This record gives sequence, structure tokens and C-alpha cells, in this order.
Amino acid sequence: MQAEIWTYRVESGIGADPTQQVDLTGYKVEAVDGSIGKIDEATYEVGASQIVVDTGPWILGKKVVLPAGVVDRVDADDEKVYVNRTKDQIKNSPKFGDVASSDQDREALGSYYGPGGGGHRDW
Repeated sequence: MQAEIWTYRVESGIGADPTQQVDLTGYKVEAVDGSIGKIDEATYEVGASQIVVDTGPWILGKKVVLPAGVVDRVDADDEKVYVNRTKDQIKNSPKFGDVASSDQDREALGSYYGPGGGGHRDW
């Protein structure tokens, strides 16, 4: 498992300092090709951070787990989180419960979103 995919990028604006972290719950999530839902939960664990997105009717009301490394930037004024993946990449991601809680869940998502996986996007 690659730890980078589970760590917020410095450029995202989400600091490593817990006192400076923004609560992302309720923020809208924007993929590179449009809106995908709202954040239901965000975690800030070192090397295991993730956001849980409630997609609403977009993919039949399912929740998807996105590793923190896909967060491109956060706009706190507009309460939006921008991720560097397409809607299809997110829609086709491995499905779990409300969070990727086990090492096996994180391994599957890390492989999917990391380099060489179907959900990876070269910039």
C-alpha cells in the first residue's frame, strides 16, 4: 500500500497540524468533470486519511470512500472539495461500507487510485 494516496497533499490546503484542519463534513465534492455529492465524513489519520462521499441520487445514493491523496484542493469559502478524478473513476471504484476500515479495504482502494490503477490519473 502506498502511504501517499492516504495522505492529504500539501497543495490541498489541509494542514498536517490538527489545530489548523478544516472540518470537511458537508462540503460539496467536485470531480474534474462535475459534482459528485457531499462529504459525510473525513478522517485525518496519518497515512490513513480518507473522505466518505454521499453521492445522493448520482449513483443510487451510495457512499464512496476516497483516499485523501485524491483531494486536489479545498475552497473553504465555497465549502467545496476538488478531487483530481473523474466521475466515472469514482463510480467504478471498489465499494465498501461507510469507511475503508480494514487493511484489505485500504489496499484495494490504494491499488485502484494509486499509480497503475484504474482510478489513477496522470497529470
